[in-house]
Amino acid sequence: MSHIKTIQGNGLAIKEFKRSRFIGNAYPIADETEAKRFVEDIRQRYPDANHNVFAYHITGDGNLIMKYDDDGEPSGSSGKPVFKVLELKGLDNVVVIISRYFGGIKLGFGGLSRAYKQTAIEAIDNAGVVEQGPTKEMKFVVNYRNVQFVKHMLENTATILDEHYSDVVEIVVSVAEDKIDELEKLVNEKFPDTQITRL
Repeated sequence: MSHIKTIQGNGLAIKEFKRSRFIGNAYPIADETEAKRFVEDIRQRYPDANHNVFAYHITGDGNLIMKYDDDGEPSGSSGKPVFKVLELKGLDNVVVIISRYFGGIKLGFGGLSRAYKQTAIEAIDNAGVVEQGPTKEMKFVVNYRNVQFVKHMLENTATILDEHYSDVVEIVVSVAEDKIDELEKLVNEKFPDTQITRL
């Protein structure tokens, strides 16, 4: 994977246009499965929203996946403007979903487009845009007494992808290629009984 522009973490924006409430959530993702899971999570978080409009742009697994959905809003008025924000900002591996609570006043096509676009921009800005270089996966096998310390250390320099708990804890992370040696050295120094495997 070459360098991409993505977002740092969760972004949230809450805006009001003519009494309609728009709640925007932006989230970094690795693949379409994660994007769909995030959309579903937000739909469950706001089950009474009139619309849950979303868009995502993914190049995570080497394939380009682009999708947007108006979720019952007039065609092209909502999902597309959100998607256009991702395109204009040059963002990859990002999903944005905006939940709308209708306030009783129709916004019209242009008003809807502006409301969704502005909410998407604010959610993305709140998340923070970052440049991301090539990454590799690593596995850490940690004993229970050290797990919280190791996890805290990993969260500062890597993205935790998976955790498996048995008699020990296995943690799989994605880490920037240029940070691998540094992270391995740091964990080895502090917790020498931790097993580290480069995947």
